[in-house]
Amino acid sequence: MAILERSEVPALLDSFRPSGGRPRQLSSAGVLLGVLAALDSGRPAHLRAAWQALGTLEPAQRLRLGAACTTDDGLVEVTYRQFSDAFAILMAPIDPSPVPSFRGVAEDERGTHLASVRDGVDEEVCAARLAQVADALLEASVPEPHKTASSSFAVDWTDHESFARPRAKDDPQPSADPDASWGHAKRNAPGASDHLFYGYYAQVATMVPDERGPAVPELVRRICVEAPRTDPAELMARTLVRMSTSGVALGDVIADCGYSNREPAHFARPLRAAGARLVFDLHPADRGPRGTFEGAICANGSLYCPATPSVLLGLGPLRRGADATEVAAHEKSTGELSRYRFGRIAGPDADGFERAICPAAAGRLRCPLRPASMAAANDRPSVLNPPERRERCCCQQTITVPPEVNEKTRQAHEYLGAAHRGSYARRTASERSFAEAADPAQGGVRRGWCCLFGVAKNTLMYALVRVVLNVRRIEAFERRRAESERRGSPERRRKRRRRARRPVTSETVGEIHESPD
Repeated sequence: MAILERSEVPALLDSFRPSGGRPRQLSSAGVLLGVLAALDSGRPAHLRAAWQALGTLEPAQRLRLGAACTTDDGLVEVTYRQFSDAFAILMAPIDPSPVPSFRGVAEDERGTHLASVRDGVDEEVCAARLAQVADALLEASVPEPHKTASSSFAVDWTDHESFARPRAKDDPQPSADPDASWGHAKRNAPGASDHLFYGYYAQVATMVPDERGPAVPELVRRICVEAPRTDPAELMARTLVRMSTSGVALGDVIADCGYSNREPAHFARPLRAAGARLVFDLHPADRGPRGTFEGAICANGSLYCPATPSVLLGLGPLRRGADATEVAAHEKSTGELSRYRFGRIAGPDADGFERAICPAAAGRLRCPLRPASMAAANDRPSVLNPPERRERCCCQQTITVPPEVNEKTRQAHEYLGAAHRGSYARRTASERSFAEAADPAQGGVRRGWCCLFGVAKNTLMYALVRVVLNVRRIEAFERRRAESERRGSPERRRKRRRRARRPVTSETVGEIHESPD
């Protein structure tokens, strides 16, 4: 209940309702608290489970929430029909695409029928209200000491199957869940295969530690649920930008190649404008040399000397399960490649322009075109065959790089380097968030967990289960920290007194053999 009061969502939902009409006995807080109580007890996100969970509350609390009332016959509980009607009234102002019943409605009149169900509320207004409710619930589940503990977030999406099934192609009737669509579920686990599913993509932005920062609880700060026909990367970018404008600091954003492969205008550009530092994996189609700028080679989001060996430019990421020898060889090759990289010495400015310096001018390379660099130690790579045509990058010590260069693949660290691998490893926090939600002992989110149709109802239920899991993660984090402090206390660090042991000799061995035991 404290989370609902901090979020002010019940009052917000009540403000969305049209004025007038018969007052409702069951409040919005009672409906949401029933769902939270059901999810916290390990039950699925079913309305009947939430209604039954309300009956387990204290009588005084049920009276305050409107879940019961006193009459001459005693305490009378709300019925399931009252609960389901209260839930429908709660969802009406925040549902951008309500699921109507088309029974008895002609096909050419369905548009008019759907408009009457929406009651004249604009779809964009409902979508904005839904996002406001989900953001407020998740933000209220994060205690104040942890709100500013980190500004880094790992983002990812997973499949969230609808309880409905699609209609056949020759069936004129729409699906029971028209908001859902077909999507592709990718499985990287051993023995798991990719498959198609009908439902939604559920995305999370999980808080992770900053680089060289202290440990933080991996809390889900934002979610978004939408059909696969909508670009998930663009939707997550809008969600993170909205989170940044609400006052939450946006630092590192760690994502896989599913996000980095999108158009820069849909993901990378708006996040950079919001002040985020991108750390992501590159799609195989985006790796390696991709053109030139002022003579410098554009590869893996960086600019390299025109004389960079092609073997180094063709390096790929480490394979999964690489041993120490492979890691050492890979780090040696990436270290050699970084010698040829143009370094940033200024920027980016307000317009996104940067100033980059030639690696030979910076002293990382020996090049005949830079006579001063030939005086460097021989442990630096040497350019044996400089380009015959001197490009601008070879004539000037520095070049101005506009924001359009490597806009899609540019990120905080040099790709494939040790710093990038260490920073990108934080992305697994989002995978752990999905695994925790799918675990039957935690959330149990899978097909049938929510039998409601429509993107709004699935978004609300997914936000509420994330609230429950955030509370559990905070409790587990505090227990681990308290245990760590207890073990590190002076009392625990005292040296234990060891029992004196007799030296092993031929006499003690004989005593052991002669013992009756």
